[in-house]
Amino acid sequence: MQPLQQPPQHIVGRGAQIEPTNRFEKVSTHADWQQLEHDELAAQNQRRIPTEFFPDHTRSLITHNDSPDIPFTHSINPYRGCEHGCAYCYARPGHEYLGMNAGLDFETKVLYKPDAARLLRAELCKPSWNGREVIAMSGVTDCYQPAERRLKITRSCIEVLVEARQAFGIITKNALILRDLDLLAPHAAQRMCAINLSVTTLDADLARDLEPRTSPPDSRLRAVKELSTAGVPVRVMVAPIIPGLTDVEIPAILEAAAQAGACGAGWQMLRLPWAVRPIFEDWLARNRPLQRDRVIARIQDVRGGKMNDYQFGRRMRGQGEYTDGIADTFRVFKHKFGLNRDLPPLDTTQFHPPRSADGQLTLF
Repeated sequence: MQPLQQPPQHIVGRGAQIEPTNRFEKVSTHADWQQLEHDELAAQNQRRIPTEFFPDHTRSLITHNDSPDIPFTHSINPYRGCEHGCAYCYARPGHEYLGMNAGLDFETKVLYKPDAARLLRAELCKPSWNGREVIAMSGVTDCYQPAERRLKITRSCIEVLVEARQAFGIITKNALILRDLDLLAPHAAQRMCAINLSVTTLDADLARDLEPRTSPPDSRLRAVKELSTAGVPVRVMVAPIIPGLTDVEIPAILEAAAQAGACGAGWQMLRLPWAVRPIFEDWLARNRPLQRDRVIARIQDVRGGKMNDYQFGRRMRGQGEYTDGIADTFRVFKHKFGLNRDLPPLDTTQFHPPRSADGQLTLF
């Protein structure tokens, strides 16, 4: 008899319920769930998997990309892996480079960068850094995932950015960002920071299943309102749009975003690279079985008959008539609710190197 390769019961608070084989590893292991079939106590224990945190002593922090469809070139990621556990997260395959899997490992084995603020300070002090580039926080995994409440790595980085008068933007789906309003609001008043806040759905039940450890939709909208009221420009990202599941919510999300005070809105299509596809398909089968076939068919509609498209220029939006319909709907309701403004351009002329690690002012 073959061992079961997925738990017989739902693992509480996790978006992924499986552990796909790491595509870079020749050897893989699988849990033998068969022994738990008649052991209710053991099964109960296996339904809750605690998150483990590991220090990541990286030697650099600011990363560079030249992707033509990503609107920033420099970014900071205080964490690798993400406890939010979004079933659709395109960043999951990054954990495979660490020798782990893109499923449960990605959301239960999180790496954090304890030296992030020190590294950032050192890099901003280099003569080669002139501050002319906007730095994005959370280009990969969310910088405000739950552990940030305790570790405060993101906040320590923001403190350095503010000291250096460095322009930056933040991408998040967590209302924890409001904790740092005391830093963000004064910086925004100088036109040096802006926020992109993701709202995938307004359905709290769907959000709980799809993004189990994120802030619920009403909390995200509250964050939009409080940030906007404090003078911090906020754009709501309807991302990802899941064809056949969340695309029908576009008008309602845009209306709610406008009422909360967002200045603009953007969207991205669901992406299912590498191991994300089996994780998301498993999620559909478990959580939305009656909608599964429709969602898969719609995904194939926007991906040229496939489940994913890696092509620059198409991977963020998709193609075809169904995609055109989504784009038209978004454009019409974005105009209707007054979300045609974009985030204001950030001022990158005010940069000044921060104090060095030994407390000395840096001079060019």
